[in-house]
Amino acid sequence: MSILDTSNTFPDDQRQQLSSLAREVLGRCQRQGASQAEVAMSVDRGLHVNVRGGAVETVEHTRDRGVAITVYFDQRKGSASTGDLEADSIATTIEQACHIARYTEADAAAGLADADRMAARFPDLDLWHPWALDATTAIELGRRAEAAGRAVDPRISNSDGAGVGSGESVSVYANSHGFLGCERTTRHSISCSLIADDGHGMQRDYWYSSKCAAADLESAEAIGVRAAERTLARLGARKLSTRECPVLFAPELARSLIGHLVAAVSGGALYRQASFLLDHRGKRIFPEWFQVFEDPFLPRGQASASYDAEGVATSASALIADGVLQRYLLGSYSARKLGLQSTGNAGGVHNLLVRANAGDATALMQSMGSGLWLTELMGQGVNTITGDYSRGAAGFWVENGVIAYPVDEVTIAGNLRQMFTGIQAVGDDVDTRTSVLTGSILIDQMMVAGA
Repeated sequence: MSILDTSNTFPDDQRQQLSSLAREVLGRCQRQGASQAEVAMSVDRGLHVNVRGGAVETVEHTRDRGVAITVYFDQRKGSASTGDLEADSIATTIEQACHIARYTEADAAAGLADADRMAARFPDLDLWHPWALDATTAIELGRRAEAAGRAVDPRISNSDGAGVGSGESVSVYANSHGFLGCERTTRHSISCSLIADDGHGMQRDYWYSSKCAAADLESAEAIGVRAAERTLARLGARKLSTRECPVLFAPELARSLIGHLVAAVSGGALYRQASFLLDHRGKRIFPEWFQVFEDPFLPRGQASASYDAEGVATSASALIADGVLQRYLLGSYSARKLGLQSTGNAGGVHNLLVRANAGDATALMQSMGSGLWLTELMGQGVNTITGDYSRGAAGFWVENGVIAYPVDEVTIAGNLRQMFTGIQAVGDDVDTRTSVLTGSILIDQMMVAGA
């Protein structure tokens, strides 16, 4: 029989049951000799449908459960996990974690985060907004998105499908310091991908909306129309000759630049000495006006949380101030390896806000004059050890501040050091669909390799 009843009690009873089970697991770990222990548990459920050509392709109901247990025998660590909440599975997982720890080499940096860093304040971050979505309604929304997109222009010749999804998650993290935190979150989305054909070639593009509250989603029709407009705009794409020019990253691509910053200043890369920003804390790496702020307490934020993956209290603070790197992003292990303190970033960042100093993409194109406006990136040619950057790209050539024609099959290249210092502007057209909240980013000069 399952320890946890997942039939109808979601989420209030499950939070209580997960909390009780977490305490029981910690006690059993300590009775088996662990000097410290931690456990993370989650129960998720969701509905996801895909529609293509008006026909239903998939209807998927999900119900996932997981337990991850870590024990420390002094400074010897063992971890094990299971997707089964049955009593026998929990017992076996505890035994496996303890067995691993007994035969693991001691690591001076191993152990729970410091007890005095545990979160004690748990504000309501407005992350729980269940959507009573059934398969019939989800299918209808998908059909509406797709139909609206296909009705825009006869050149929209086909569809790659429309998707509608809704998910709910309840999770608990507890450790032997006596800390226990519970979180519950929801995430809903609508997407549409279309294909256009003008007789000379085919192009594909998409649009989507993702929010924790269904009321905040764009309408299905608006998503379909936006997908169609983006797809049609790509028809007649040309190649560019190789050149150096300004490059404007659309907001959904600009966040990847901030993602490279995050990777380079995260503890794992730093203590392994695998970052081009090694020893750059306190140094200017962006223009003087550039600001990036972390806000874990943003209402309905994609990555809002009052504690990190180790129970350490999160805090709102600058990552980049006046172009200067203020701190690294550290969990307790990487912090100890570096002789520093955890920054409450075990498990990642909590909503990065990049301050705008300009208008929207149209205004930035006018400021740019002539250059490349990027709307798609391909490939993974980014080396965070050296900062070397090279990726396939597509977008639009801008001439005298106005879009001249679509462009594809080009490669953009540079080095992240120069790209960061070469940022000329950040737009106010912020993409709110992820935890990196930035508008368009204009870089003064990059190499564009084309025909």
